[in-house]
Amino acid sequence: MPFPDGLHFFDSIARIDPRHWDTLSPDPLPPHLRHAYLHALEASACVGGHSGWIPRHATLWDGGRLIAAMPLYLKTHSWGEYVFDWAWAKAYQEHGLDYYPKWLAAVPFTPIPGPRILGCSPAAHRQLVDGVLRQVEDSGLSSLHVLFPHERDLELLQDSGLAVRHGVQFHWENGSRATDTDDATPYRDFEDFLGSLNHDKRKKIRQERRRASMHGLRMRWLDGRSAREEDWAFLDRCYANTYAAHRSTPYLNLDFFLRLAAGMPDQLLLLLAEREGQAVACAFFLRDDESLYGRYWGAIEALPFLHFELCYYQAIEYCIRHRLRRFEGGAQGEHKLSRGLLPVRTQSAHWIADPRFSAAVDDYLERERMQMGFYLDELDEHIPYRRAAPADG
Repeated sequence: MPFPDGLHFFDSIARIDPRHWDTLSPDPLPPHLRHAYLHALEASACVGGHSGWIPRHATLWDGGRLIAAMPLYLKTHSWGEYVFDWAWAKAYQEHGLDYYPKWLAAVPFTPIPGPRILGCSPAAHRQLVDGVLRQVEDSGLSSLHVLFPHERDLELLQDSGLAVRHGVQFHWENGSRATDTDDATPYRDFEDFLGSLNHDKRKKIRQERRRASMHGLRMRWLDGRSAREEDWAFLDRCYANTYAAHRSTPYLNLDFFLRLAAGMPDQLLLLLAEREGQAVACAFFLRDDESLYGRYWGAIEALPFLHFELCYYQAIEYCIRHRLRRFEGGAQGEHKLSRGLLPVRTQSAHWIADPRFSAAVDDYLERERMQMGFYLDELDEHIPYRRAAPADG
């Protein structure tokens, strides 16, 4: 249904027509920003209720037409964000101030960079951000945080007074950095990829894959159409086991995975590792026409090197076979570097209401950005790809 012109906030994505949300941007939305993904989170109670994620999705309307939007939440904690502000919350508390609830523009439990300001018009983007900032200020709450925004969103957020924070992830590019040249020809196969690595890393990967193959497991790729309910139940079991091993509570549930499979079956992939027809491990991915996004994995047996095989090497092979441009391996993990994934700078944007804390956070972020630059330089010294020989003369 159409809404009056101007800014409106919704307590559920279900109140917004998916056809309007999914066609807001000129390019197809990545899977984690599609209406079906956000709706599955809410309908399965992973978001909303007592989860600490309270939907307040921002929308901008003109002539009864949705022209811009932002996935927006009120947060009563900082779990599931992958950009850590616990120290800021503690400082607020120590001064007798409330840090929570706070405003958060993000995709819950999903540290995949991408657009956070949806819409076709730069003018609409600006109007939406201005309206959200007015709402944040009027609310009297502590802060607004925009996590993993697209580069084009970041410039607007900076112009609007938000401070930028840098992080790092590890992504694999199909054919890039082969020999420090600009040649981005996609790899022909996994051996072609291995040939772009230096000798030590190439040898290590071959050893790890050989050790993983000794478990005698069959690898089987499924999507939302071919996976059965029992396959999703196995994923949910493995996912919960992984969190339990780290003494954490899982964010997602079986209902979420089933809703996702029904709502966007072509954008998710389930990799099963089976022995005599029985699954012993699995990995879950999202995908679009350009990228594969690694999300979750788990196993019911402790099998050496199986994690690397399912989460990295099988994913890289899949990208090569389907000619995808990149594989995003998820948050953190320096061990990904030696397996062909390269460091990529990520960013977030932050607005703090209290001017005293805002100044302190700005100073902290300036020093953190400098340290992040040093860290990226250090990582670059350990790039696993063969370096081009220097030119003569």
